[in-house]
Amino acid sequence: VQLQASGGGLVQAGGSLRLSCAASGRTFSNYVMGWFRQVPGKEREFVAVISWSGRNTDYVDSAKGRFTISRDNAKNTVYLQMNSLKPEDTAVYYCAASAGGWNARTRISDVYAYWGQGTQVTVSS
Repeated sequence: VQLQASGGGLVQAGGSLRLSCAASGRTFSNYVMGWFRQVPGKEREFVAVISWSGRNTDYVDSAKGRFTISRDNAKNTVYLQMNSLKPEDTAVYYCAASAGGWNARTRISDVYAYWGQGTQVTVSS
């Protein structure tokens, strides 16, 4: 499956952005979809994940209450709505797809076989 992330940009602290990740190539609804982020010099960090049906979601603690992951299987797209953004949210955000199903490892980047190209999010103070 090919993934194309978009929606990043520069925003002031307290602002909002919605990231999108469009998938093509295989049956999108078969995949668990995740968002990760990375800053230079640090490891890629789990942000959020959603099950194939959308019924199950999980977030890193720092994103709970501020970010919302959702998906539209008819449009082959997963979204990350980010509100109340903070400077520490600044990173390159990646979407990823896993065919491994919903399990205890969905926060681990190694289970994701497919990755988008990343979109830069910069939050100014």
